[in-house]
Amino acid sequence: MKRRKLDQEDADLWSRVAKTTEKLDRRDYFAPISGEEAPAKKPAPKPKPTPFKSFRLGQSATRLPEAIKAPETTHKRLAKDPVSMDAKAFGKMKRGKLVPEGRIDLHGMTLDQAHPALNRFVMTSFSRGLRLVLVITGKGSREDPYDPMPRRRGVLKTQVPLWLKLPPLAQVVLQVTPAHIRHGGEGAYYVYLKRQR
Repeated sequence: MKRRKLDQEDADLWSRVAKTTEKLDRRDYFAPISGEEAPAKKPAPKPKPTPFKSFRLGQSATRLPEAIKAPETTHKRLAKDPVSMDAKAFGKMKRGKLVPEGRIDLHGMTLDQAHPALNRFVMTSFSRGLRLVLVITGKGSREDPYDPMPRRRGVLKTQVPLWLKLPPLAQVVLQVTPAHIRHGGEGAYYVYLKRQR
């Protein structure tokens, strides 16, 4: 910013103001007001030496922190379900010995597209008398390690077992279990349907 020069009128005004002022001594800034006594200064107390006692890390902790449990996967939840079908057939199905009679690939669909397609496929398979069908969901996109916010992996993989336990599919589905590796492994489910009456 360019400094402005004082004109004669401003210089005269400044000199008149300067004549009415008195120069202050820096020591007077914190001097007590006239009539008051300055408070007596107390000497600062000397710090007491505090000897450190030996200690062990965590010795005063009252309880250990609880271990953080990872959320249960869909496969673990399905493994807890009771076996509703013939145990021998269930064992064969889990080992990939039973061949699915029909399959649907939901991989790449949105939830809005996949739900009605799954309903149609399962109900049609049941009306045709099929017993074992394969529902392919895909494993889900891999997690991005640079993503600042964790995102759920494999939305269809999580949703399909829930849809199969809700009406109208719950009335025709007997068992849901993850597929054997030869039929898609973690990216697919075996759906064992009830027998028509």
